[in-house]
Amino acid sequence: MTRSIPSSVARPRAVAFPFVVAMLAAIGLAAASAASAQPVAGGKTIRIVVPFPPGGSVDVIARLLAARMGEMSGQNFLIENRSGATGVIGTEYVARAAPDGTTLMMNTLPFVVNVPLMGKVPYDPIRDFAPVSLLATSPAMLVVHPSVPARNLKELVALVKAKPGRMTYSSSGSGSNLHIPAELMKMQVKTDMVHVPYKGGGPALTAVLGGEVDLSFISLVAVLPHVESKRLRSIAVTSPKRVPLAPDVPTMAESGLPGFEFSAWFVLMAPAGTPAATVGAINQLAVRAMQSPELRDRLLKEGAEPLGTPPEQVTALLKGELARYTRLIRENNIKPE
Repeated sequence: MTRSIPSSVARPRAVAFPFVVAMLAAIGLAAASAASAQPVAGGKTIRIVVPFPPGGSVDVIARLLAARMGEMSGQNFLIENRSGATGVIGTEYVARAAPDGTTLMMNTLPFVVNVPLMGKVPYDPIRDFAPVSLLATSPAMLVVHPSVPARNLKELVALVKAKPGRMTYSSSGSGSNLHIPAELMKMQVKTDMVHVPYKGGGPALTAVLGGEVDLSFISLVAVLPHVESKRLRSIAVTSPKRVPLAPDVPTMAESGLPGFEFSAWFVLMAPAGTPAATVGAINQLAVRAMQSPELRDRLLKEGAEPLGTPPEQVTALLKGELARYTRLIRENNIKPE
């Protein structure tokens, strides 16, 4: 004979189980939230040093990151611009800072390019810093002034080869994100162009807009409005794939320079000797910030690809880039200007 379980017993147990699950889940979420809100570096104010002037891509990304990290941790993250000598002054300052997690640095290509370019700098990009995260990458767009009779890369290369040493291009300084892709192009097409350095990306863009120079490699967001208004003509993007912001603009590789690839990168670093636990905590906070929909959407609109990697990926990147650009600078006898 089968006995039935009274409903007065069965029902409470059926209801109690999901209630307990929900309660445990709530406790878990609260714990996770509390853990995610734990401050880093003892809750002290953290400075992110930008070794370039305000308003550039490094500065913009650093400020966006600082704001998001501050919201997530509940502590103060401040941006400090220490520009000069193409990033050397601010970079040396961070290398000499106390390794307690309260001083960080956001940097980009000149961080490694300055080493072979200048011959001697007061820091070692590998030995004197503790990597935190590779935060984002961003390609450039090759543009020409409308007076230049070239509508694609093939025509531009033919024009450069027909006028060796006479076509001009602007940059934001030797070893900068605007200078290096032009040197890569020169090396690949085996001809020469005249480098005209300016004090920043803004003046470099103004130069090509005004016809002072023939062409330039400019960051996507800065240059797109001028391409759309026909004040500049787009030739190609330097990324390995076409970019969503300009899907009709071909890459350098598909336009006739196979293997051509250049992207500016943005890394977060700490002074060497910063405790591994502190670096790990900052890395986790930075990665969470980069993965947040608000910051991802903003960076994508700025023409950058948001990442957020473990520290060891930064080391691999820096070693590879240092070797790549040391070879480029030596083979082409590039000098600081």
